[in-house]
Amino acid sequence: MTKDKKVPISLLVPCKNEEGNLEKCLKSVPWVMEAFVVDSNSIDQTSAIAHMHGAKVVQSEYKGGWPKKKNWALENLPFSHEWVLILDADECLPPEAEEEIRKIVSNPNNKHSGYWINRRYFFLGKPLKHAYFPNWNLRLFKHKLGRYEKITELNTDSGDNEIHEHVVVKGTTGRLNSIMDHYAFPTIDSFIEKHNRYSNWEAVVESSAQDDETALQHGGVKGKRRLRKIFRKLPFRPTLRFLYVYFWQKGILDGWRGYIFARLHAQYEFLSQAKAKAILARRKEARD
Repeated sequence: MTKDKKVPISLLVPCKNEEGNLEKCLKSVPWVMEAFVVDSNSIDQTSAIAHMHGAKVVQSEYKGGWPKKKNWALENLPFSHEWVLILDADECLPPEAEEEIRKIVSNPNNKHSGYWINRRYFFLGKPLKHAYFPNWNLRLFKHKLGRYEKITELNTDSGDNEIHEHVVVKGTTGRLNSIMDHYAFPTIDSFIEKHNRYSNWEAVVESSAQDDETALQHGGVKGKRRLRKIFRKLPFRPTLRFLYVYFWQKGILDGWRGYIFARLHAQYEFLSQAKAKAILARRKEARD
């Protein structure tokens, strides 16, 4: 694709050992005019794949706490364009996103500072049409006007990338019609490995009561954050999490994959709760 036909935006992809996903991600957006892959000293072919597809590779040295990789990149990368698109290495945009995004960033009368995109999870090789869908994330925005929310500055032992934080922009936001595919969990082992780390983050946040939702700019996302805070106060949380995913979100209609997905989320809830209680117990022992 010639440069004059590309969309004048900058792509940001945070990575660490993503040789199995990165090529598919970059191939889904060949129309971006500039691409950055922010790597964390991968020991596989991540950097080589990024270079092969014309992306600029920047190494990020995470030292713990805040900011994490995406906010660090937003603060430090020399973006050539006003708009930035953020994709994780295991995410892909559909072909129709090109023209939709082109119209947005080329419209001088556009009043929005950012756009939410719906995300569809792939689990064990197939898309989930009900569980965790819709799943809105603000990924296209004017890079000078948006940053990921700072939920906690504490060390969460969850890696160098933002997990459940959302982008908050100065100004109004809109929604894209395109749906992003998220190939996050090709195996059960990959789900368990990631959610073991995520539960570390959940435990720190829960034990610190720091996840305020007031700054979020999407009603559905804000509602989920508010529901999550209420949910933490309820008994039998793992069972409730299973019922929420399997029945309320209609994971039952996703067949056996929906059932396994819901059961694994119940386990995730148990880990988060158990780790939070352990943190609070250690704090109490330290005070005593």
